[in-house]
Amino acid sequence: MKKIIKYTIAIIAMVLLSFGLFAQSPPHPNGGGGPGSGNAPVGGGAPIDGGLTFLLIMGAAYGSKKLFNKNDNNQTNN
Repeated sequence: MKKIIKYTIAIIAMVLLSFGLFAQSPPHPNGGGGPGSGNAPVGGGAPIDGGLTFLLIMGAAYGSKKLFNKNDNNQTNN
């Protein structure tokens, strides 16, 4: 019974406290003279190519290492 009361109080507290959390309004696109000039995107046009390529290469290396270790363990157990 105490467990149900604790969960009920926790849920009520989360619901009541969440009413005060409102998201900010979105920024005006280039309305305030953002970084750069011209028709830059709202995010500032940050490049993601270098980091994305690095993450893909590291993910492929990690996956191949795990696959190699799995196959190596299967061969030693047989």
